[in-house]
Amino acid sequence: MVLFKRKPVQYVSRPTFLSDDSEVWTIEETDEVFTNYEDYLHRIDYYKQRRFVCEITGTSRLNFKEALRSELDASGEVDDEFPDSLREPILRRVQFSQISRIDNLVDHIYEEFKRDFYPGERVVVVLGEDRLTGHIREKTKFPELFRDDGTLERKAFARYFCDLDDKSSPEVLVDEGNITRERKTFTKQRLRSFLKNSVTREAWTGAPWLVKPRLAEDYRINTEIPEWLTHDFQAKQRKNSNIFSKRGDYEGPVINFYGPQHGLPLLKPKGSKGRNPQDDMRFRQEQFAEYQRALASNPEFGKVGPQGQPIQFHQFYPRPPPPGYQMVNGYKPIAAKGQPKPAAPPPPKYPIEDLEIPPLRDGTHRPPLRFLSDKTPSAGRVSEGAGSGIDMKSVGLLLETWDTLNVYCEIFQLDSFTFDDYVEALRFSSEDVQCELLVEIHCAVIKKLVNDVNDKNGQVQIMLPFQKESDEEDSSKDSSAMPTPTPEPEVKPPARSTRSSLVKSEAAELKEAADGNPVPLANSRIHRAVEMDRHMKDYDWKARARKRDFADGRWVVVIVGLLNQLSRNPRLADSCNEILKHLAPVDHEPTPETAASQYQSLDVNLRIKILQILCMKSLETKAIREYMEVCSAQMTETRKEKNEVQRSRKAAVEELRLLHEERKVLQPENTSTSPPAELGGNGRP
Repeated sequence: MVLFKRKPVQYVSRPTFLSDDSEVWTIEETDEVFTNYEDYLHRIDYYKQRRFVCEITGTSRLNFKEALRSELDASGEVDDEFPDSLREPILRRVQFSQISRIDNLVDHIYEEFKRDFYPGERVVVVLGEDRLTGHIREKTKFPELFRDDGTLERKAFARYFCDLDDKSSPEVLVDEGNITRERKTFTKQRLRSFLKNSVTREAWTGAPWLVKPRLAEDYRINTEIPEWLTHDFQAKQRKNSNIFSKRGDYEGPVINFYGPQHGLPLLKPKGSKGRNPQDDMRFRQEQFAEYQRALASNPEFGKVGPQGQPIQFHQFYPRPPPPGYQMVNGYKPIAAKGQPKPAAPPPPKYPIEDLEIPPLRDGTHRPPLRFLSDKTPSAGRVSEGAGSGIDMKSVGLLLETWDTLNVYCEIFQLDSFTFDDYVEALRFSSEDVQCELLVEIHCAVIKKLVNDVNDKNGQVQIMLPFQKESDEEDSSKDSSAMPTPTPEPEVKPPARSTRSSLVKSEAAELKEAADGNPVPLANSRIHRAVEMDRHMKDYDWKARARKRDFADGRWVVVIVGLLNQLSRNPRLADSCNEILKHLAPVDHEPTPETAASQYQSLDVNLRIKILQILCMKSLETKAIREYMEVCSAQMTETRKEKNEVQRSRKAAVEELRLLHEERKVLQPENTSTSPPAELGGNGRP
């Protein structure tokens, strides 16, 4: 149903009398027939306006053909996507509903049907930790039960027989708490499209929603509108309420004694200020006359039964009256006298101190603490973080790295991630699957340490300890000659050493190496990081980082080479050597595959140390410094704007205060009613 100015398009009726040789013009989309060409052209111009709206999708600024095509396409999609088992109950529930806005109607129907299921519907059955698919075969509803005193004993619930797709348990009986729908099967968006395609409503206030005739016929839904929902009846009710609202200022209920006894009293608002006392007296007399006529027509009205229970009390209450009600003078039911209820304490005025708010006995409770480390003191009980493998000394580094990566996520070109995901990624270990978050974090930080080969020739952006090429070659040769060297104590020079003594010691070492007893370097005795970094000739970790050669775990080789060079820094030597002993062990071949496989079994505390070293080095880069300068400049500009706004606000307040004082001073002269002494009685000189 295409809309024009939020109203359905009214089609031109067909001409009644046409001969066989009459000349006519037709519009194919609407099946309209015209005998006058001018009328046909006017109608075509009307349909070409871009003021039509698709009722289902809500798309506006369309001509009639586009809106009709959009409705047909959307209607087909709705028919294909919306569950068949939910159509009939939803349409029966919406029929004759008086909720005016479509959004409120969608919210109401969705809340009513989101936990209600029907036979033939595809569902997911939750049995413990298993989620099995199937469809509902039968449904049984149990109504709510009430006690004799009117209190609720049991809520209404439903049970379902489900046929499962799993052949091991083909049938199961479950409650409504163990059953759910598949994702995106029943959503508010789909429900809204279905209702727009299935129901319609007239444009007057209080008009009910009506199911379209074709659907009402398919699902055998009653289409006869009740009398009290017709336009004439609603207009008459509004007219009567307007008549009552024009009388006096009586604020109590206005009782209609001629209406049904179970009807609700009409609330009468205040009248106008200029009321007439005679009209008030006449209105009270008419009310008293109506009351007398009601007593005469119903002699049993207000009488009391033998046990003190009012006769026909069920006409006013759906259940028996609660205990303690009695009739006074045979007319009005009131509550029995008893202890008065204590007055409720006044609500607190906020803002308020937390200690001044009284605690709730059954209020919300603080959830139990969840310890991250398995070595956290837990007052004599097992820590909830047991099994995580994270030491207490690593918790600070963990928070430090997570905060750095999220604060500078724009520089690293990373998406923000939660702390829980970060911890789970660091603890993840698998030989078949790589953790994408862990790989992305390492590669993003490494890219900031070394530029791309096309960007300034791949310059290194951080300060690195000096490394001799000859030492690297000698260490690689020595380590290849002795795959399993034994650690030997390093001979330190005496405290008082001169240049000549150092030259002599170096000459002695060279002579010993020439005799066939090479002296291995300290790092080569505990790991083979140098050989792994130089596995390919002239292709060290810097070249890998410049060419972004990170695939298949080769980013671990870049980390090995970087940590090997950083190990020459005395402050980082212990941490780097501890990590390299595991990534490049002396009893494995120094290949990229070894580094990738060894990282999978690396301890989570060492992984945290690696990221802490990388993050600390990244703070030395030019990109981070420029980003901090830009943020500082933006903060300065924001502070200046804030100060300007505060100054302008203070100036405006001061100006208003001065204007108010001026008016106070001038008020006695302006409001004086007696003429000045020098003026005459008529205010003229």
